Amino acid sequence: MIHLPYHDIPAPRDLVGIGIGPFNLSLAALAHPLAELDSAFYEQRPGFDWHPGLLIDGATLQVPFLADLVTLADPASPWSFLNYLKSRERLFPFYFAERFHIQRAEYDAYCRWVAGHLPGLHFGHQVDSVRWDPENDVFEVDFTRLDPDGEAEALGRTRARNIVLGVGTEPHVPESLVPLVEAPGVPVIHAADYLRHREEFLTAGHITVVGAGQSGAEVFLDLLRHRPAGHERIHWLARTEAFAPMEYSKLGLEHFTPDYTRYFHALVEPVRDRLVSAQWQLHKGIDAGTSAAIHDELYRRTLHGGWPDAVLTPGVHVHTAERLATATIELHLEHTQQNVRSRLTTDAVVLATGYRERPLDRILAGLAPYLRRDSSERPRIDDQFRMILDPSLTGRLYVQNAELHTHGVGTPDLGLAAWRSATILNSLTGKEPYPLPRRTAFTTFGLSQPGPPGARARENRTWTSEVGTWGPGRHDPRPQRV
Repeated sequence: MIHLPYHDIPAPRDLVGIGIGPFNLSLAALAHPLAELDSAFYEQRPGFDWHPGLLIDGATLQVPFLADLVTLADPASPWSFLNYLKSRERLFPFYFAERFHIQRAEYDAYCRWVAGHLPGLHFGHQVDSVRWDPENDVFEVDFTRLDPDGEAEALGRTRARNIVLGVGTEPHVPESLVPLVEAPGVPVIHAADYLRHREEFLTAGHITVVGAGQSGAEVFLDLLRHRPAGHERIHWLARTEAFAPMEYSKLGLEHFTPDYTRYFHALVEPVRDRLVSAQWQLHKGIDAGTSAAIHDELYRRTLHGGWPDAVLTPGVHVHTAERLATATIELHLEHTQQNVRSRLTTDAVVLATGYRERPLDRILAGLAPYLRRDSSERPRIDDQFRMILDPSLTGRLYVQNAELHTHGVGTPDLGLAAWRSATILNSLTGKEPYPLPRRTAFTTFGLSQPGPPGARARENRTWTSEVGTWGPGRHDPRPQRV
């Protein structure tokens, strides 16, 4: 392996991004026109790759096409989805298609287009560690350059005044099922790998899908559509008490606005933790269109009498699983409402059990003494998406899609990508290259309203309480959060 000479390390960059998923790609796109900002982004994968196992034919994004990498912060950006269509001479077909929600495969193709033209992106670079160099007031970032097969090719180092972490999430497999997923030759996979195994799963005698989120629904629908009528032999199990729809009312969607994100961040930690678990239906339910398509497909199969051989059961917890001698899989189930246990024998299992934030402890081990943590040992993150560090560090460490505990349900939402990237760039430059709206929702989420990052909100209405009345220009006697 080659060791790149450290004496040839370039001057410290203003910003180094770790990970190139949609969120850091958004940041790179919005940083591109800022000539005074020297930035570079590193990703261990050989190229941009967005959930390839779930780019099921016909599956759409759950956000409008305006939730691209840049538009909600800079509609005139050359990296917008509409400009991508124009560059492909597809703008008129898109116009006549009248699609507000585009297919996932098209979003992936758009991101690949941006990644293929945007400078400063270094794929095939695995970041190994981040340290603080107090003598030079910079972060040191060690990386391994990988060859096309993913093997280590060379070691290198770069330096940065500021870091942004965008390492994303990883598939979550319940602990009791990990041995089966990791065992070679056992047809138990996470939905993230569905398309890679789809053909063999379509020919399995009996299939079980576990998980009632959008991914589980899309996998179930795809399997159902490609199994013979009357011989579907599919079970769909969900831990939730219902195959619940995702909240998609217009006022409900205002939980994915900057206004709600600021409100959530200003709440005390125990309240935030309670809300995160209680608001699952805002982002973990099933899209109404997918739910309707499943029902339509099931109903179609009853037209000539009989019922499809498909079992849909919510309220079921998969405790354990084992491989039987016959090469089948036995799932040990419990129905939580009935308090009844049972066993299900199946030939293949798709685990649509979601994603978890990728742990940051390994990559940030060198910064551990400087990190400030909350009562649950999670990083504390301020309203500008900066990890709160020891004051002796002059550099700033930003995060993307690792702040669910501090910023709420909008954290993984593509619709907030451009706004968060613009917030980070405004903070980083100390200027306002991307002016952001002061108000984004009709809903007022609290009696005291936190303002945009780094600014005091203007209050344009009059409030009355036991202690008096106040409005613009008057002193607000309510306790203020600092």
